Amino acid sequence: MAKNDIAYQNKDILSKILAENFKDKSLKVYGLDVPEIKGVLPTNLPAVQLNEMRIDNLFLLADGSIAVIDYESTVKWENYLKYINYIVRILERYKEKKPKQIRMIVIYTADVEETLEEISFGCLTLKLEQAFLRGIDSEDVFNRLKSKVSSKAKLSDEELMEFIILPLTYKGKEKKKRAIMMAVELAKQIEDKAKQTFVLAGILVFADKVIDHDTAKYIREVLRMTQVAELLLEEGRVEGIEKGRKEGRQAGISLTGQVYRKLNASPSSSDKQIAKELGCTAEEVKEIREILGK
Repeated sequence: MAKNDIAYQNKDILSKILAENFKDKSLKVYGLDVPEIKGVLPTNLPAVQLNEMRIDNLFLLADGSIAVIDYESTVKWENYLKYINYIVRILERYKEKKPKQIRMIVIYTADVEETLEEISFGCLTLKLEQAFLRGIDSEDVFNRLKSKVSSKAKLSDEELMEFIILPLTYKGKEKKKRAIMMAVELAKQIEDKAKQTFVLAGILVFADKVIDHDTAKYIREVLRMTQVAELLLEEGRVEGIEKGRKEGRQAGISLTGQVYRKLNASPSSSDKQIAKELGCTAEEVKEIREILGK
C-alpha cells in the first residue's frame, strides 16, 4: 500500500488514542505560544474539489480557536496554496458556526533554517505561526528521555510532546529514519501503557511525511501487540473481563496474542476454525482480526 496508509490503517484506534491524550497538552515545548489543546478534530476535510484532502493535525484550542498544524521539511510555493485550501475547507465544514479564529501553524523539521511568516496576494494575506525544530538539541532531548525511561521516572506532558516530535528534530532523511527507530525502541520501555501508546501513535502520525513503509509497519505491529488488547479490554470486548480487571486483562492479552499468532501462521483460516482451536467464540476472533487489520 502507499505510504499514507501509515496513520489510517487503524485510524479509529489512533484517533481515540490521540483525542484522549492530546487534551490539555501544550504546544509551547515546540516554541509555539498558543493556548492548550482542548480536543482533536477530524482531519479529513470536505472535498470542494475532486481530490480528497487530509490535514496533518487539526485541534480545537482552549480559547475556541482552531489550529491547523502542518509539518514541513522543505519550503515550496505549493505549500502556501495548500494552507489556503486547508482554511477554505475548514470554513466549509464549519460554515454553520464560524470559527472564532483559524491558526495556520507550520512546524519545520531541522532541515529548514528560515522562511516567510507572512505572504500577501493583494486581496488575501496569509499569516503563519511557525516553529523551527532546528533549535532543539536532539541528543540532549533523547538522552534526557532515555534517562527518565531507564529510571522508570514519570514522564511529564512536556516530555511526552518532545518524545513524539523528536525524530523531526534530526536533519536529513537517514538520520530521521534512525531517530524514529530509536524513539520507538525507547518508547517500548515506557511502563505506563497509556503513555507508551500515546507516544507510539504520536510518532506514527507526526512522522507521516518522513516515515517509510517498513518502519510504519513495524510501529503498527508494536502498537497492536502492546496496546490493542488493552483497548479491547477497556471496551469490554474480550472474554474474561467480567472475572475481574486483572484476570480479564491477562485473559485478553493471551487471547489477542493467540489469535495474532494463528492469523500469521494460517492467514486463510476462518474465524470458526480459529475459535474452535482456541476455545473462544468466532465473534471474538472476528473482532480481534478487524482491529489487528488481518
